[in-house]
Amino acid sequence: MGSEAASAIPSSLVQESFKQLERQQELISCCTVLWKELSDHFSTLERGLECRSEALRSKRQSLDASTQHALDSLGHRELSIGSAVDLALAKLEERRVAAVEALAVASSKVEEHDLAGKLRSLCTKMDFAGFIDFVVAKRKELELLRPELPLSLADCIDPAKFVLDAISVVFPLDNRTVKSPNDLGWACVLILESLVPVLADPELGSTRPLVTRCIRKRAEEMAKAWKEGLEQRGGYENVKPPDAHTFLQHVVTFGIIDKNDKNLYRKLVISFAWRRQMPKLAISLGLEDSMEDIIEELIDKGHQLDAINFAYEASLQDKFPPTSLIQSFLKDLKKSTSTSEETNACGQVVNNTSRKEQSAIRAAIKCIQDHKLESEFPLESLQKQLETLEKVKVEKKKPAVSSPGSGSGSGPANKRTRANHGGPMPPAKAGRTTINACVSSFPAAPAYARSPSAHASYPAPPSYPYDRPTGHAVYGSRSPPAIRESYGYPTEEIAHVPLGASYPSPPMSYPAYGAYQNCTFGGYNNGLAPGYQQAYYR
Repeated sequence: MGSEAASAIPSSLVQESFKQLERQQELISCCTVLWKELSDHFSTLERGLECRSEALRSKRQSLDASTQHALDSLGHRELSIGSAVDLALAKLEERRVAAVEALAVASSKVEEHDLAGKLRSLCTKMDFAGFIDFVVAKRKELELLRPELPLSLADCIDPAKFVLDAISVVFPLDNRTVKSPNDLGWACVLILESLVPVLADPELGSTRPLVTRCIRKRAEEMAKAWKEGLEQRGGYENVKPPDAHTFLQHVVTFGIIDKNDKNLYRKLVISFAWRRQMPKLAISLGLEDSMEDIIEELIDKGHQLDAINFAYEASLQDKFPPTSLIQSFLKDLKKSTSTSEETNACGQVVNNTSRKEQSAIRAAIKCIQDHKLESEFPLESLQKQLETLEKVKVEKKKPAVSSPGSGSGSGPANKRTRANHGGPMPPAKAGRTTINACVSSFPAAPAYARSPSAHASYPAPPSYPYDRPTGHAVYGSRSPPAIRESYGYPTEEIAHVPLGASYPSPPMSYPAYGAYQNCTFGGYNNGLAPGYQQAYYR
């Protein structure tokens, strides 16, 4: 019976059934895989949502903390208003009394002759013109002047107005009819720095300067005028360092930091990062969030020592290890020095490279000493390298020694030649009898010694082309060249000299320095005129 039922079912139906079962199986497998993928996707979304929720939660906590800190600060400021007003009134009364007493005292008193007394007198009288002139005149006494300025400014009736009046002579624009001295930016920076502790809030410190609205508005107008003049000067790239420093210190001193100018502050700070006060100014200007980017940009530009100063000011020395930065700086210095020595054969260029290398090594030593890094980076190798460079510099300054009458070798460093002849000059003084030998690849010329009483007719010395004449002292030393008197002969003696005698005619001219023979400067036999000004030797 079963066999008959099985035989009654056609085989095509069976095959169709199996195919349908296979399709159902594939569908179930696809659904299983899809469910697994969806499950993984939702798990990922869930984890992402949890991470975002945690980040939002932490941000909310930080915002709550900053809000609470701001509320506390506002509370402190509100509480300090009364005490600040009382303090301001008390100071005003003290300054009024001091001003009356100072005006009653004769200006010839002895106390006004010393630096502190003169400063207090000028500040008490609100004589801002005399004050700025006095500060400029005392530039050589800067170390004595700096601690006295805050104390003297505190005696002003209105210190903020007094300082604005004083610096308005040169900031934001130099309004002087006679610009002498040229640069007064250092004086403006010094005065603005000294004003910071005078304007500091007794409760909140220098973060909130006590400045009236009219003074703040005037300070903002001066800063705006400086920024407008910045475009006329060609942008921040063409600004003088003292001018930029004065602007930044002005903004910090009067608390007129503009968030829209943060980019300008950043550019100025990076451009003049080598100035000592720039790291502190960067923090005061609200650039603490950008300090990492500033340090990285300084490192990329090769200013590793400046980057170290910024890192210490922002407490980022762990992220930017100073030792590795110093090693990188010295490595770049060595590479640039070797490249300069290979590409430049001129003596003057090599000397300049040596001076730059010495300055860079001294800067590295000072940076190590300032930040107490001697244990991590010993100074012995740098000091030895500096001593070696100094020794080479001294050796180069020594004149070459040559025996008299020698016909070969290096000539004496102070050898002098005639203006129009190739022979040697007579001695510099009449009493000398030293023989000046001609040094040349040609046969040696006879030496001539001049006596003050004998002026017989001498045969004119032959002309010798010098391949490498010895340099004059003006190139071998930084000291000014000795003023040489032109050779003159007494009238009585010249009257008896035969007409055939040959003497040099002043002013003397010297040949170009032989060490520059391979450079663009002229040497002998090149058809160029000597590179000396005759007025130096008259």
